[in-house]
Amino acid sequence: MASVKVALAALAAMIMSAAWAAEGPMPPEIASKLLELGSVIDPPKTAALYAPLQEKEPYQGVRVERDVKYGSADRNLLDVFMPETASSGRPVLMFVHGGAFIRGNKRLPNSPFYDNILLWAVKNGFVGVNITYRLAPQFPWPAGAEDVAAAVQWVNQKIGERGGDPARIYLMGHSAGAVHVANYVSHPEFQKVKDGGLKGAIMVSGIYDLTVGAVGDPERAYFGTDPSLYAERSSLQGLQATRLPLMIVSSELDPPIFHRQFDLLRDASCKQPRGCIRAIKLPQHSHMSEVYSINTADTRLTSQILDFDTAGK
Repeated sequence: MASVKVALAALAAMIMSAAWAAEGPMPPEIASKLLELGSVIDPPKTAALYAPLQEKEPYQGVRVERDVKYGSADRNLLDVFMPETASSGRPVLMFVHGGAFIRGNKRLPNSPFYDNILLWAVKNGFVGVNITYRLAPQFPWPAGAEDVAAAVQWVNQKIGERGGDPARIYLMGHSAGAVHVANYVSHPEFQKVKDGGLKGAIMVSGIYDLTVGAVGDPERAYFGTDPSLYAERSSLQGLQATRLPLMIVSSELDPPIFHRQFDLLRDASCKQPRGCIRAIKLPQHSHMSEVYSINTADTRLTSQILDFDTAGK
């Protein structure tokens, strides 16, 4: 039965991918340039494609609170985006950026990223929160999960004052940020709020099992160089055990490691009694375009986020 569920989940992902590709919401010139770049991680070139499609400050109809401290470390900072007109009871979308564990920030200098994610969130009924966190190698595992825990605790306690509903917090991470989200969800010992304080978790192009395949320099910088520790520092087992609704995403032009990890977690979830988790493969997109495209006319990922929230009500 488990093998049948795995096969059906894979088939559903293929059918959805084909349907989305035919739908074609990505501008043809961008699709062509992404295909030319190939399965690489190239933030500057990808940002150049999407920056012209994004809003520029000052943002209309949005109130922004920058660099709020959520912990004691220098990088324990977050931004909050709220509607200009006061409201209450909105779900909350928290975003955790990537950067190969050793770099990155919640707001890239002189660019619209990752403000674009929070702008989309506010337009679609959420309060948006971007966080940044301590980086390896100075701060190795489990610093990322600990910082996510502190940020979730802050949001749980403070977001009601900013129009958010602390009972409907969705935690979303991309790349290394997805790893930190996965570690937070899968290791309850890091959590500071009862049951993790989340309504759901979204992991975009993450790594969930360090024991599968080669471990690169970025992973060694964060998780350490002792392979005997990799199993307990991975998230796969804990993600299978959690009852929290999960959504995982990978893109057609992701490097192969992210496809393998996506398939691994999806297939493992299908063998659990609760059934397959929500697993989305984005056609045409690359590792960076999947998040740089948020708040453009390409709604293939964001429509899934909205549906994920609706399903959780």
